Amino acid sequence: MALRFLGIWPNTPDDGSPTIWMDETTGDLIIQSWKADAATIRQAQEVGSVPGHSTDAPDHETVIRLPADMLQFIPRPNGEVNGVNSGT
Repeated sequence: MALRFLGIWPNTPDDGSPTIWMDETTGDLIIQSWKADAATIRQAQEVGSVPGHSTDAPDHETVIRLPADMLQFIPRPNGEVNGVNSGT
Protein backbone atom coordinates (compact mmCIF):
# COMPACT_ATOMS: atom_id res chain seq x y z
CA MET A 1 0.00 0.00 0.00
CA ALA A 2 1.35 3.41 -0.98
CA LEU A 3 -0.41 6.30 0.75
CA ARG A 4 -0.38 9.87 -0.51
CA PHE A 5 -1.17 12.72 1.90
CA LEU A 6 -4.05 14.82 0.56
CA GLY A 7 -4.75 17.34 3.29
CA ILE A 8 -5.22 18.27 6.91
CA TRP A 9 -7.93 20.37 8.54
CA PRO A 10 -7.12 24.05 7.85
CA ASN A 11 -5.73 26.05 10.80
CA THR A 12 -5.21 22.82 12.69
CA PRO A 13 -3.62 22.56 16.11
CA ASP A 14 -0.63 20.24 16.49
CA ASP A 15 -2.47 16.98 17.24
CA GLY A 16 -5.70 15.05 16.75
CA SER A 17 -6.78 16.82 13.57
CA PRO A 18 -8.83 15.47 10.65
CA THR A 19 -6.49 14.27 7.89
CA ILE A 20 -7.04 12.55 4.53
CA TRP A 21 -4.73 10.20 2.60
CA MET A 22 -5.33 8.21 -0.57
CA ASP A 23 -4.18 4.67 -1.25
CA GLU A 24 -2.47 5.11 -4.61
CA THR A 25 -2.98 1.44 -5.49
CA THR A 26 -6.75 1.24 -4.91
CA GLY A 27 -7.85 4.89 -4.83
CA ASP A 28 -9.38 4.31 -1.37
CA LEU A 29 -9.50 7.30 0.95
CA ILE A 30 -8.05 6.87 4.44
CA ILE A 31 -9.66 9.36 6.80
CA GLN A 32 -8.76 10.35 10.33
CA SER A 33 -11.53 12.42 11.87
CA TRP A 34 -13.77 12.80 14.88
CA LYS A 35 -15.98 9.92 15.92
CA ALA A 36 -19.63 10.76 15.44
CA ASP A 37 -21.46 11.23 18.73
CA ALA A 38 -24.27 8.94 19.85
CA ALA A 39 -27.00 11.33 18.69
CA THR A 40 -25.51 11.51 15.17
CA ILE A 41 -25.21 7.72 14.97
CA ARG A 42 -28.83 7.27 16.13
CA GLN A 43 -30.01 9.78 13.53
CA ALA A 44 -28.04 8.01 10.77
CA GLN A 45 -29.60 4.70 11.86
CA GLU A 46 -33.09 6.26 11.75
CA VAL A 47 -32.50 7.66 8.24
CA GLY A 48 -31.04 4.32 7.12
CA SER A 49 -29.59 3.51 3.73
CA VAL A 50 -31.16 0.85 1.49
CA PRO A 51 -34.19 -1.26 2.47
CA GLY A 52 -33.26 -4.36 4.43
CA HIS A 53 -29.66 -3.25 5.13
CA SER A 54 -28.58 -3.05 8.75
CA THR A 55 -27.80 0.43 10.05
CA ASP A 56 -25.52 -0.91 12.79
CA ALA A 57 -21.80 -0.38 12.18
CA PRO A 58 -19.99 -3.71 12.55
CA ASP A 59 -16.94 -3.93 14.82
CA HIS A 60 -14.53 -3.40 11.90
CA GLU A 61 -16.23 -0.10 10.90
CA THR A 62 -16.96 3.20 12.61
CA VAL A 63 -18.96 6.35 11.90
CA ILE A 64 -16.87 9.51 11.61
CA ARG A 65 -17.79 13.16 11.22
CA LEU A 66 -15.78 14.85 8.47
CA PRO A 67 -15.79 18.68 8.67
CA ALA A 68 -17.30 20.28 5.55
CA ASP A 69 -14.13 22.24 4.86
CA MET A 70 -12.25 18.93 4.46
CA LEU A 71 -14.24 18.14 1.29
CA GLN A 72 -11.78 20.31 -0.65
CA PHE A 73 -9.17 17.58 -0.22
CA ILE A 74 -11.23 14.76 -1.73
CA PRO A 75 -9.94 14.00 -5.25
CA ARG A 76 -12.19 14.89 -8.18
CA PRO A 77 -12.64 12.66 -11.25
CA ASN A 78 -9.90 14.64 -13.04
CA GLY A 79 -7.46 13.62 -10.28
CA GLU A 80 -7.00 17.10 -8.85
CA VAL A 81 -7.14 18.03 -5.18
CA ASN A 82 -8.06 21.65 -4.56
CA GLY A 83 -6.93 22.13 -0.95
CA VAL A 84 -4.40 24.70 0.21
CA ASN A 85 -2.91 22.25 2.73
CA SER A 86 -2.68 19.42 0.21
CA GLY A 87 0.29 17.15 -0.14
CA THR A 88 0.56 17.66 -3.89
